[in-house]
Amino acid sequence: MVLDITDFTCAEVGGNTVILTVTDNNGNTDQCTATVMVHDTISPTAVCQDIDAYLDATGNVTIAAADVDNGSSDTCGIASMVLDITDFTCADIGGNLVTMTVTDNNGNIDVCTATVTVIDTISPVAVCQDIDAYLDATGNVTIAASDIDNGSSDACGIASMVLDITDFTCADIGGNLVTMTVTDNNG
Repeated sequence: MVLDITDFTCAEVGGNTVILTVTDNNGNTDQCTATVMVHDTISPTAVCQDIDAYLDATGNVTIAAADVDNGSSDTCGIASMVLDITDFTCADIGGNLVTMTVTDNNGNIDVCTATVTVIDTISPVAVCQDIDAYLDATGNVTIAASDIDNGSSDACGIASMVLDITDFTCADIGGNLVTMTVTDNNG
């Protein structure tokens, strides 16, 4: 008995027609056909890696499965890699657990998890305005950062605005350079 096909690979997943040839002791032959169903039931291997994701100036970052993938594989090929979370904002600063689902070409799946550490490295935008400060009857005036601020902003919020000089006296009459330091919620 001889089969025309005996070895199968991923390329033959599904139905395959094989021919069986039978020869008796006198050299007489006959053939029949059969369908051999090849099944892939082996899950892919999902491999994740932890990553850092940096917020942009709008306080957002989007990642893809390829960013978290660390060499996922399958002998018969990978059809898709999908993350359960791809978009992050200022509310997500710090570690965030994501799950990646890897599906092979034959519908088998495996999952892995990774930590996406969301980081804000974008400085706030400090916007100052010139002001006139009028001395009181004692020859003193105190100003606050809110007097100098002219719309400072940060996508993740402002923690503080501090002036290097807030108190003025008669000795300071005229123009005085004041520096305002704006710190966002992430330092």
